[in-house]
Amino acid sequence: MSPTIAAMRRLLTDLEPLVLEIEDQSHRHIGHAGAAAGGGHFDMTIVSPRFIGKRPLERHRLVYDALRSLKGPHGFHALSITAKAPDEI
Repeated sequence: MSPTIAAMRRLLTDLEPLVLEIEDQSHRHIGHAGAAAGGGHFDMTIVSPRFIGKRPLERHRLVYDALRSLKGPHGFHALSITAKAPDEI
């Protein structure tokens, strides 16, 4: 597991994820400006009871707020998020 994925997993524990899958997609973005600056591209699926009653944008904000310290050249440049409540799986 990469250090960035390990840090993401640690930072997302407050969301009490029932499912948390994170895939590094950086190899698909070689040559992209964000990749050249060092930030990775990641794909995430997260299922959390904290998402119940929240719209997709609110769910994404919760994830981005939790990962704020990793945004940038030493963490991630892009993040694709699938965020669901437990009753949606």
